[in-house]
Amino acid sequence: MGEAAEAPGRPPAARRRRLLRVAALLTGATMVTGLLQATEATSSRADTGTGSRTATVTLNDITPRVPTSDSTVTVSGTVTNNGKTTISGAHLGVRIGPGGPLTTRSAMKSAASRSGFISYLDGDEITGHTVEVAKLPAGYSAAFTLKVPVSALNLTATGVYQFGVALDGETAADASEHVLGINRTFLPWYATDAPAKPKPTQISYLWPLTDRPHIAARGDTDSQQSPIFLDDDLAKELAPGGRLQQMVELAKNLPVTWVIDPDLLATVDSMTKPYRVVGPGGDVHSTTPGTGSAVANQWLNDLKGAIVGDQVVALPFGDTDLASIGHHGVSGTLAHLKTATALGASTVQTVLGTALGTKPPTANVAWPIDGAVDPSIVAVARKGGASKIIASSDSIGESGLDYTPTAARPIGGGTTAVVADAMLSTAFTGDMLRAQPANLAEQNFLAQTLMITMQAPEKQRTLLVAPQRQPTISQAQVMADAISTADSSPWAATVDFDVAAKATPDARANHQVPPTSAYPRSLRKQELPTDAFPQIQETQRRLNEFAVILTRKDRVTVPFGNAVLRSMSNGWRGDPQSATDFRDAIGGYLTDLIGAVHILDKTTLTLSGRSGTIPVTVKNELGQPIKGLVLRLTSHANIRLEIKNAKQPIAIDGGHTRTLKFQTSASANGAVMVEAGLYHDNGSVYGQAIDFEVHINKVTDLVMLIIGAGLLLLVLAGVRIYRQRKKLTAAEGDEDEEGGDEPDHSDPEHPGDPGADTDPESTEPSPTGEKVDG
Repeated sequence: MGEAAEAPGRPPAARRRRLLRVAALLTGATMVTGLLQATEATSSRADTGTGSRTATVTLNDITPRVPTSDSTVTVSGTVTNNGKTTISGAHLGVRIGPGGPLTTRSAMKSAASRSGFISYLDGDEITGHTVEVAKLPAGYSAAFTLKVPVSALNLTATGVYQFGVALDGETAADASEHVLGINRTFLPWYATDAPAKPKPTQISYLWPLTDRPHIAARGDTDSQQSPIFLDDDLAKELAPGGRLQQMVELAKNLPVTWVIDPDLLATVDSMTKPYRVVGPGGDVHSTTPGTGSAVANQWLNDLKGAIVGDQVVALPFGDTDLASIGHHGVSGTLAHLKTATALGASTVQTVLGTALGTKPPTANVAWPIDGAVDPSIVAVARKGGASKIIASSDSIGESGLDYTPTAARPIGGGTTAVVADAMLSTAFTGDMLRAQPANLAEQNFLAQTLMITMQAPEKQRTLLVAPQRQPTISQAQVMADAISTADSSPWAATVDFDVAAKATPDARANHQVPPTSAYPRSLRKQELPTDAFPQIQETQRRLNEFAVILTRKDRVTVPFGNAVLRSMSNGWRGDPQSATDFRDAIGGYLTDLIGAVHILDKTTLTLSGRSGTIPVTVKNELGQPIKGLVLRLTSHANIRLEIKNAKQPIAIDGGHTRTLKFQTSASANGAVMVEAGLYHDNGSVYGQAIDFEVHINKVTDLVMLIIGAGLLLLVLAGVRIYRQRKKLTAAEGDEDEEGGDEPDHSDPEHPGDPGADTDPESTEPSPTGEKVDG
């Protein structure tokens, strides 16, 4: 930030030149004096295990972290012999950097990165307060505890002091007592008896609750269409000792602003009821019961208790990747972001309810990944409804200032960039499992906050600390300790995010958004690919068309809409294959749902006669009625086979089929291909059409004339036979009268019914193929 890079106590330029000349003459020789030790520390060729790097001093704990005038500083740690010979006659002591407190943050950075002992920068040992170290063979370690009263440290003015612990001793290579190893940290000191008190720096701490998406695109087949989970990992995170459980437990008494992904709340809320988890290989058809209902209930209750009285910021639903949208988004993508913003606020309000009190969640805040911004990201955030953008000071840098400015920076268009201090925000990103890095990180954090205050003690500033989105348990633990200690210090005061965002901006601070070319390449490599957003938009287009036919649209549009928002999450960064699989699963599930309303396949039909009806059956395998579709039959040879009522609207109850009949008229024999297809009311195609063949066996007029003539001949022949029989009967009657036979009472005009003129119904099975109704 424009601060001088030189540390206090650095020798004049003339003396520095003499040191360099001496070092050039003595390169490769054994260095035994403090002057030569300084040269050794600046040499990039110096080997570990020799000189002041012979031993490693590890600082595992310092208490108290912020000492008072009557306290004793206790340092515990280990010392390890990295050399090839035994260390003897050794002791550990404390060294305070000469020249009083450090005056710049860059001086702190330089001191923290320095290795090896440099006498004029590390100062003299505090006499009378050392601890002896027994002989230490090569490769061995020994634990130590060192105590020094504050009164012996010569701390005067308020500020940050370089605090070093050094091992002095002898080796076979150098029998004289000299520094064999040193480690440094910082000691924040606040002089309570100072006549003028600095104005405490106001600090807003963000406490993020985010995670990757856990709910699959495909829902369960039960009546509630319950979500199916991609895994049951979230149960472990919510259980006692899990990351998310610890995040709530650690912050319940901290003065923080909660930054929550609403999708996480919605997911945990779903877990409070019975839920299913995909089977091996992501099989959504072989699910198993979820195990996290009890811990999900407990976590939500704990969270509701923890947030009481605190500000809650609701991120867009799914924690939308603003940078990916800004760099690769297509037309229509912003609509998803607006939906995510609105849904995020309503979800947090619904799930957390009365725990929020009278203050609704803040939903006009954008948080690009790592706070990196450029014009396209700012534009996306602004159009998505954000008036405040959490940025990083690494992205919106400073120039020409010798102090850390207030976080709020108006950047035009009614938008405020709330710039998080990068050094404070990234203080706990490393390995915090081991005692030393955790101890040094916390000590450095506290010292940084005091240094910021003392840069301009008469000028109160308001800062923002925005840590990584998903801290590990160990990182969160150290972060919580540091926040608690800083909040109780006299040089820092905690405020909500809104206070930091509305603070009076510093006119001298940078208010310019960096160009696109300055955006970090490492973050670009993690973005969603260019083809992701056209794929998402195509899925959305198909969903919109499908939803038109549904009578209960929300049962499909809500889970699908949520899945689309999840597909654009920051949670996919670092796992591009899972992101691709998730997007593909959304499209695949939608294809299956659309295909659940389909025309049943048909076999070859036979049409005998001039006209007939063709039945077509449509099946609805969805769990709800559908409407708004038209079943259309199209003849590929309309001259030969005409379909009269070719378009018919159709509505079907869920789980049912319906058959519609189409009137046809044939004009010639032969085979005709017919297509049956479903269409929306607006004429757009729905689903897959089917083709089937119709065989026309039409009886022509000539055949009818021949048949008619044949029937006439049969009738005439019948009449002739009848008359002949009548004459024969009359003749026989006359003979009967003569022979005395009984008279015939039959009526010659009404003979008995003729025998059946049709064959009995065939018991043989019907031939393959359908016969069209005539």
